[in-house]
Amino acid sequence: MRHVDFSPLYRSTVGFDRLFTMLDSLAQPEGPTYPPYNIERTGEDAYRISMAVAGFSEDEISIEAHRNVLTVKGERKEEGNGEGSELLYRGIASRAFERRFQLADHVEVVGAALKNGLLSVDLKRNIPEELKPRKIAITSAPAKAKQIEAKTAA
Repeated sequence: MRHVDFSPLYRSTVGFDRLFTMLDSLAQPEGPTYPPYNIERTGEDAYRISMAVAGFSEDEISIEAHRNVLTVKGERKEEGNGEGSELLYRGIASRAFERRFQLADHVEVVGAALKNGLLSVDLKRNIPEELKPRKIAITSAPAKAKQIEAKTAA
C-alpha cells in the first residue's frame, strides 16, 4: 500500500494532529487478530463491542478507558491440571492479549458483561448540551423612525 506524506498538512493546519495520526495508522499492517471481536450499533448513539474470550474469568480481564482509547487486557492465571494428570494436547488458547480501540469524542463506556465466554462492552455517545445544534428563532425587529434632518427654528 502506498504511504501518504501528511507533513504539508501539518504545516498548514492546527488541531488535526490526531486525525492525521489515525489516517497514517490505517496504512499500517493489521496487528494481532486474537481475540476476535465484533463492533455493532445498538441504537442511534449506542454501540457494543463483543469479544470472544472463552476460558477467561472476570478477574482475569481488565477494561480501561483513558483519553479516547479503550483498552481490554486479558491474562490467564496458571492453573494446575490436578494431581496425577498430564496435559497431552493444548487446543484451548490461554495466551494473554491486549486490544485497543480508538473512541470518538464524547463516547463513554456504559458497562461491561461477561457471559458464556463473550465479553460485551457497551458504549454511548453523550454530546454535551452546549455542543448540540440549537434552533435560533427569527424575530422581526420593530421599525424605528430616524430623524435625519434637524428641525429648523421658525
